[in-house]
Amino acid sequence: MIIGYCDGLCEPKNPEGIVAYGFYIVINNQIIYKEAKVIGEGKGMSNNVGEYVGLINMLKYLINNNYTNEEIIIKSDSMLLVNQMNELWGCRGGYYVKYYLEAKELKSKFKNIKFVWIPREQNYIADLLSREAYEKYCRERKYEVKYMRKE
Repeated sequence: MIIGYCDGLCEPKNPEGIVAYGFYIVINNQIIYKEAKVIGEGKGMSNNVGEYVGLINMLKYLINNNYTNEEIIIKSDSMLLVNQMNELWGCRGGYYVKYYLEAKELKSKFKNIKFVWIPREQNYIADLLSREAYEKYCRERKYEVKYMRKE
């Protein structure tokens, strides 16, 4: 079984802040791959864009490494992402719509994939990866590192 954890953020404001994502993939209790990047900032950016771009990049990694026939569980603290990918909720609109559609298309390439919601505390590594990408981006541009809420 392969377990993927993903997270996205939009700071210091949402929407139209700086968007980053982080994800990692676990096989046999070992992290085999991790990734964290900033997608962009300003118009068109939201936390849901970060969540979905992280998921898309994770799914692309799994596809490119021939894991489409494996049992895969994707864990996220985004109720929106999990419920939409499980086809329990529809997609009404927002900056993330095109990413949702791409994620849905990629999901269809997997034989056995499930999406599971987890509390934020259980997603701390993916959260940390997205925060590290955000903070590095801010430092490189001499921006103040600010968060909407205190941890």
